[in-house]
Amino acid sequence: MTHAILDDLEWRYTTKKYDANKKVSQADLAILLEALRLSASSINSQPWKFIVLESDEAKLRMHKTFINKYAFNQPHVLDASHVILFAHNPHYDREHYEAVVDKGIADKRTPLEKKESAFAAFHFAELNTDEEGSTESWTKAQTYLALGNALHVLARLKIDSTTMEGIDVDLVETEFSKELDGHHCHVALAIGYRKEDADYNCALSKSRLPMDAVITTL
Repeated sequence: MTHAILDDLEWRYTTKKYDANKKVSQADLAILLEALRLSASSINSQPWKFIVLESDEAKLRMHKTFINKYAFNQPHVLDASHVILFAHNPHYDREHYEAVVDKGIADKRTPLEKKESAFAAFHFAELNTDEEGSTESWTKAQTYLALGNALHVLARLKIDSTTMEGIDVDLVETEFSKELDGHHCHVALAIGYRKEDADYNCALSKSRLPMDAVITTL
C-alpha cells in the first residue's frame, strides 16, 4: 500500500541527535504553528498554550531545568532548532469556554442570538471536572491531540522531532511560570534536523505491531 500520508509516517522517527547548524525556516515554523492553532479538541475547547523556545536565551532557560533528571533529553534543547512546550489549562471553566463561543460569534460560526444555547456543549467539560474543580485529566488529553497533529505536520514538512515527556515538570513550570500563566506543561517537543551520522535511531527499521493485533473491524 502506498500513499503520501503513509510515506510521511514511514519517514518520521524519534530523532536522537540533531544538527545544531540547521534551523527550521520561519516559513515552515509558521505552518506548524498555524497547524497547532487548528488542532482538534473536545467541544472545540482549545484548553492549551504552546510556548515556542527559539532564542538562545529561552533554550538555555529550558536547558537548566534538566539539572536533576532526564539528562538524556537535555542535549536536544540546545541542538534542536526549536523546542515547543505543550501546556494545558488544569482548571478550564465557563469563562474559558465563553472566549471560544465569542470567537465563534466573531467568525460568524455562531449567531449572536444563539450564544446562550451554545453553552450546552460545556456540559461535557463539567462532566470532566472533579470535586476540586480540576479538569486536568481532560485538558491534558486535548493537548496530546495537538501533539499528534504536530508530529504529522512536521513529517510532511520533512522536519525531525522528538517528543519529550522526560522533563522536570516542577522546574519547567517554575522557570516558565510567567509564560505558562497557570497552565501545566507535562510534555515538550524538540524540532529540527537529524544528524544522521550520530543518530543511532536514524538507520533502524520502523517496527510496529501487525495490523490484526491493533485493528478490529466489526
